[in-house]
Amino acid sequence: MSTLQEELKYKIIDQLNLEDMSVEDIDNNDALFGDGLGLDSIDALELIVMLDKDYGIKITDPKKGKEIFSSINVLAEFIEQNRQK
Repeated sequence: MSTLQEELKYKIIDQLNLEDMSVEDIDNNDALFGDGLGLDSIDALELIVMLDKDYGIKITDPKKGKEIFSSINVLAEFIEQNRQK
């Protein structure tokens, strides 16, 4: 597992207070929303804030956000290509 992917799992668990979940419970290819982790639109806002604060990435297009948050792998790849911090 890459360091960024593991870091993202820890941040998602912490940021969204997923106390009953561990890093091992999240597969890199699992969907973050819907049938995967079951995150919702409020969680998406929290993740957008995290991206801005921790990586200097601003997401303004909701359609783009939907693509970016499809899985840990996709999110990690997006951060590596776009991070400002």
